[in-house]
Amino acid sequence: MAVKVSIVPVTPYQQNCSIIQCTTTGKAAVVDPGGDLQRIVSTLEQMSAQIEKVILTHGHLDHCAISNDLREKFGVPIEGPHRADSFWIDKLPEWCQMAGFPSAEAFTPDRWLQDGDIVTVGEVTLQVIHCPGHTPGHVVFVSTNDRIAWVGDVLFQGSIGRTDFPMSNHDDLIESIRLKLWPLGDDITFVPGHGPTSTFGQERKTNPFVADARYG
Repeated sequence: MAVKVSIVPVTPYQQNCSIIQCTTTGKAAVVDPGGDLQRIVSTLEQMSAQIEKVILTHGHLDHCAISNDLREKFGVPIEGPHRADSFWIDKLPEWCQMAGFPSAEAFTPDRWLQDGDIVTVGEVTLQVIHCPGHTPGHVVFVSTNDRIAWVGDVLFQGSIGRTDFPMSNHDDLIESIRLKLWPLGDDITFVPGHGPTSTFGQERKTNPFVADARYG
């Protein structure tokens, strides 16, 4: 396997911040840093990882609130999500105040991502898939070589992302999962934004919201 992955639960929401490390180069990306900066930094140190960038699946506070802190601390770029999530990132200070999170400033990513883009971590290549529904600008990162996907809040073990937020859309979410994720293969292991990992194949069999049996 070309990647080493550490999952760091952060924030009171226990959001799965991931550190993806290229085992060849030692370079790493931090996926969805929503909080607990020191915990993330300590994990990077334990992995002897050289942070190369921050990558974001979407703009909700528990996934991105300390992105700019990491950018400033390490001098690395922020890549993602899709520009359609600028609505969420621009209002980050308000969302943090409403949720009782530590204050965070709005920021602009160094690179907005689109469907079909490629993100690199050392020598590891991640495919970007735009998967709207939970948020309009949600993206998923997939290492097709390593058969791993980071899906944010699109899909969970036994559940799917909420669509009761502003600009969420349930039909778009279902379409994203069934038409964009399932074709990648049943053997893909995914890291969700919350909770345990699973595989696309397992969810196609047992997930009550998107199982194949539900759609005939």
